[in-house]
Amino acid sequence: MYTLYCRLFQAIIRLASCFLPWRKPELIDGVNSLCKLPGFIRKKGISSVLIVTDQGICALGLMDGLVKGLEEEEIGYAVYDKTVPNPTIDNITEAAQMYRQNGCQAIIAFGGGSPMDCGKGVGALIARPQKTIPGMRGLLKVRKKTPPFFAVPTTAGTGSEATLAAVITDSRTHEKYAINDHALIPDFAVLDPALTVGLPPHITATTGMDALTHAVEAYIGKSNTGETRRLAREAVGLIFDNLYEAYVNGDTMEARENMQRASYYAGVAFTRAYVGNVHALAHQLGGVYGVPHGLANAVILPYVLAYYGKSAAKPLAELAELTGITAPEDTQAQKASAFIQAIQEMNAQMDIPAKIGGIREEDIPLMAKRAFTEANPLYPVPRVFSVEDFMEMYNRIRE
Repeated sequence: MYTLYCRLFQAIIRLASCFLPWRKPELIDGVNSLCKLPGFIRKKGISSVLIVTDQGICALGLMDGLVKGLEEEEIGYAVYDKTVPNPTIDNITEAAQMYRQNGCQAIIAFGGGSPMDCGKGVGALIARPQKTIPGMRGLLKVRKKTPPFFAVPTTAGTGSEATLAAVITDSRTHEKYAINDHALIPDFAVLDPALTVGLPPHITATTGMDALTHAVEAYIGKSNTGETRRLAREAVGLIFDNLYEAYVNGDTMEARENMQRASYYAGVAFTRAYVGNVHALAHQLGGVYGVPHGLANAVILPYVLAYYGKSAAKPLAELAELTGITAPEDTQAQKASAFIQAIQEMNAQMDIPAKIGGIREEDIPLMAKRAFTEANPLYPVPRVFSVEDFMEMYNRIRE
């Protein structure tokens, strides 16, 4: 009966989504395209911006060119660099205060998924100053124009430069949840592969598998459109062809550029088609233990796909055919199994562990309950998981 309720809810959301204001960010792309951003901002009549980033990005000097360009264009800027992995409500509140104090007119989120989520949270607070971050949790609680938002990803994985989601952690309860609103889709995205060349191999690996998770969950879900299917397939193909090359030869610009495209395509796909139970499980590991999101997704993905069984066999078999890892005479079940095995092999090749250590048995019931609440009834997954199913998944992935 509960599964029927979830499917009815998803059908209503799918119908309603046809009337929602879907859009994509305007792209500024190509090698060294970051150099174009300050002049672009000046042409928009913006005279002061808040840059949301983290201390690691600042230490690497990745923003030096941007800052110099802003100064040459006489654009004022303030830098919020205290964003933590799995950004918190406190991060967003502090950054929003800096935005107001400096009279900023736009936001530049510079970095991986965490600065993107923090920056989107700032935009939500500026648009809705009378609301709190917990008060905007869930679907369509912003519904007002946010400040112009420029997304500059320095990893190829989160797809946040294309999505309507900001994932936030409550540091008091250790709960991780999303704000989902079309107002949070970035207005502009800078896809400069040069920014990803210096990524450590393990970050390249886990963020790349994050992108794969987005594409796969979008593709196997039940709320696809023709465009989301196409983009998800393109993303999967690009990741299978380029991720390992980017991992072992990090300065290969073609592989880096293709991975950025894959991340962006997957982001556009899952913004419309949603993610699934892998993300519901991963978000709790991030909230409770601080496990990096890409790592959690990479480890969890093959376990959940295998657990889906027949309910996901057809789309997984199609992805196996796309990547050329099966023979034409293989059955649908064999093809689906081969695709799951290929994911496991990719993880192993890039030294991503098969399980996650440190998961305490006493934490599993609460994490499972929170994962269940996140996933249901919204996520249009092949198979609706119960609390017991989520508990089983946590037990399977823990060392």
